[in-house]
Amino acid sequence: MKVIIDTNGIMLPAQFGVDIFTELRRLGFDQFLLPTAILHELDGLVRRCRGKDKMAAKLAISLSERCDIIEGEGFADDVIVRLAPVYDAAVLTNDIGLQQRLKEKEIPIVRLRQKNKLDFL
Repeated sequence: MKVIIDTNGIMLPAQFGVDIFTELRRLGFDQFLLPTAILHELDGLVRRCRGKDKMAAKLAISLSERCDIIEGEGFADDVIVRLAPVYDAAVLTNDIGLQQRLKEKEIPIVRLRQKNKLDFL
């Protein structure tokens, strides 16, 4: 199964110490997709942020090497909502607004639960 990883999803390892790839495999996912819009967002965070947020963004960029990069330019949330049905993929996100948009389109959602594991919403 495929999963598209949102910006806050790829930053979970730095923020909560969760191994997202092990957790996603536990849920049955074997292909991790990251839109180029997310990489641009992470680059912007590295330039703008300091301290823990900057370190989290840098770690997320290094973790992106474990993902298949897919083309998707524009506002990251819009890109994810557009690409998830195209790739028949679930989405890893903790963004409440994005979760609502995904629910409306009946796209499967994976999120952080109990600050230490991933699960379906």
